[in-house]
Amino acid sequence: MRRRTVGVALLAAALTATVAAPAPAAPAGQKPTRAAELLGRQALPANDGWAAEGAGTTGGGAATADRVRVVRTRAELVAALGGDNATNATDATPKIVYVAGTVDGFEGPDGAPLDCADLADPEYSLPAYLAAYDPAVWGRVDPSGPLEAARVRSVANQNRQTQINVGSNTTIVGLRGARLTGLTLMIDRVANVIVRNLGFADARDCFPAWSPTDGDAGNWNSQYDQISVRRSEHVWVDHNTFTDGDNPDSAQPRYFGRPWQVHDGSLDVTHTASLVTASWNRFTGRDKLMLIGSSNTVGPDVGRLKVTVHHNLFDGDLQRLPRVRFGQVDVHENHYRLGGTGFEYALGVGVQSALFAENNFFTLADDVAPADLIHDWGGAALTERGSWVRQGDRPARPVDLLAAYNAAHDPDLGGDAGWTPTLRAAPPLPTPLVPLVVGAWSGAGRLPL
Repeated sequence: MRRRTVGVALLAAALTATVAAPAPAAPAGQKPTRAAELLGRQALPANDGWAAEGAGTTGGGAATADRVRVVRTRAELVAALGGDNATNATDATPKIVYVAGTVDGFEGPDGAPLDCADLADPEYSLPAYLAAYDPAVWGRVDPSGPLEAARVRSVANQNRQTQINVGSNTTIVGLRGARLTGLTLMIDRVANVIVRNLGFADARDCFPAWSPTDGDAGNWNSQYDQISVRRSEHVWVDHNTFTDGDNPDSAQPRYFGRPWQVHDGSLDVTHTASLVTASWNRFTGRDKLMLIGSSNTVGPDVGRLKVTVHHNLFDGDLQRLPRVRFGQVDVHENHYRLGGTGFEYALGVGVQSALFAENNFFTLADDVAPADLIHDWGGAALTERGSWVRQGDRPARPVDLLAAYNAAHDPDLGGDAGWTPTLRAAPPLPTPLVPLVVGAWSGAGRLPL
């Protein structure tokens, strides 16, 4: 009983944050509750993961009343972030944006819904693209020529519409039930951003690229993440829920014998980004989830990509939970519920990665073995300890995942990632408590609003 009491106390400490006054203003009739106002001013707690390093992450906590907005449409979201989506990434003025209801990235300037046909270049059509680049006709070389150029122009149209650029010193908070659908929050070349309490759904790509040399049979690849963090620092992503909404990958057709892939990552951290904390999020039924590091090329990513992933629920996801290159990545006290058709792996150990995994709990279907939870993507070692597994109807038990992996695969991975995390808001909970605590607190709708 004492261990459980201590665990609950540690949880309360981890969720405590410092709040600054004064409370923000909002348009008449749209004022957030006092609790929401306080939430918008919260900074990342001290020592809460890599985003707490140095000066920490405060987001838009210093915003003046004129830069505090409640938004209900895409146009209002763009306006609150600075007024012009093309230049909003350069707006470093502190700002707090409260999202109410559902904001749809496929909403036109007049509020009318758009579809993929509205964004397509006049010279692009999917039937023509499929006819031109069928491997039986085109061969297994990358597409080129007028139709591929038209697809690229179509992608540029979608970028302008559904990629929402976020500037430095910004906090975005969802009010009760808030959703962002069909869009990407692009956090690129900025610093000090907080995103909390939002539902993210269906950041779909209208114009996936055919990559005939990706794998043995080729693959369709999409490019829109739900949140993309690039070339940025001090980013806190907390208490959000990520799904494919009513457009799951399982419902997509197959072209050239391969799945038509319209979704990319939930939360990707790439292109030299660093100092990111992802906490208390819920990722449900997604395929490619969290890519940390965008290529195997040794270069600017070395010494970057420092990310903490804690107290998240990975529920029915298939891969990249996360997949890591180069970075020192601390993955602790997460709950993984995994198994079923399409599952590939949880922890991806990539080139020069330094993954530290501690006190994670894995609830597995009968068709997933502990040895399946790690995948070697060209890495050398990881530190893994305190893992527990509940498989099928069997009792939960501690499992050495690395030993299980090494017993089933060659070459072996080493057991020392070469570093020990120091930025943690509280000592780790006992692993058997993790499913209870994460299930109760992770995802949108759990914060006091």
